[in-house]
Amino acid sequence: MDSLTHTVLGACLGEIIAGKKIGRKAMLIGAIANNIPDADVVTSFWMDKPDSLLAHRGFLHSILFMLLAAPLLSYACKKFFKKIDLTFNQWLSIIGSGMAVHIFMDSCTTYGTGLLEPFSHVRVTFNTLFILDPVILLVLLVSTIAMLFLKRSPEKRNAWARKAIVVCSIYLVTCIVIKIFVNKNVEENIAEQKINSLKYTAAPAPLSSLLWYVMIKTTDGYYTGYYSLFDKDKHLDLNFVERNDSLMSREENNPKLQKLLRFSNGYYCYVQRNDTVILNDMRFGQANGWTYKEAPFVFRFYLIKPRNNELKIEQTPMEKITGEAFTSLYERIIAKN
Repeated sequence: MDSLTHTVLGACLGEIIAGKKIGRKAMLIGAIANNIPDADVVTSFWMDKPDSLLAHRGFLHSILFMLLAAPLLSYACKKFFKKIDLTFNQWLSIIGSGMAVHIFMDSCTTYGTGLLEPFSHVRVTFNTLFILDPVILLVLLVSTIAMLFLKRSPEKRNAWARKAIVVCSIYLVTCIVIKIFVNKNVEENIAEQKINSLKYTAAPAPLSSLLWYVMIKTTDGYYTGYYSLFDKDKHLDLNFVERNDSLMSREENNPKLQKLLRFSNGYYCYVQRNDTVILNDMRFGQANGWTYKEAPFVFRFYLIKPRNNELKIEQTPMEKITGEAFTSLYERIIAKN
């Protein structure tokens, strides 16, 4: 999830756990605690692109790190912040719950998390939420703003926080139910269209749990498409994308390239652009792909071979989403012809 969502979610959790005892300080502590796993973003300052991509949401998002760090940080806070009237268990409740909820929410997005690091490099992803979900963000943000103005009303602050968590929990369960329905429809389409599928995935399109991006992997490529809950016809209009492994056959054992492929969870394709090969991580969809089948993928990497023959990897800037794209996204969601 995005940093703002983590912050307001942590603020609500902190208020529920300790707001009645230490006031609005609990919101600040909860907000900080919920962002602890994202300290791994600093790796981008010294790591190259493949290593940085794998480091983010890696070990600091693991269950092991949470189990080790939460008690240590709680002990340190209890010792150094003596003016804050919290017991060790209360510190542990705020910090531990913040970290646990953070890595769980991140696991609900396409990016995934290294929950089992360092024992397994598998990125766990449930593909139930877009990285920025406007419903969850809005509910938590409104509740947090309301709590900031309720300085002398701990009962009311606590009520706002609890209601926000309940609403978000109900929404998340609804998204899980929707995903089960979408997965069933994808499986029916695989059978009806006689696709020799190796595996498939369905993930929410940008800013919505009503439109879903579908990828079906085959031996030499992928069938991609979009499905809206408002579509009258459950038939998926699929577009085939070749993987083009032959473009990088000479570099297939390159460590940097292997890390990128691991990051993509096996959903990637190559495209030749003049003298440069581009690797597309297909999991995050295409910019305006719900309208244009040939739209560029959001996550793209230039694979450059300089004179020293060492593979250089550069991530391309993400395509800007225009007002027209948002309009077309809305029209696709409501299945407007």
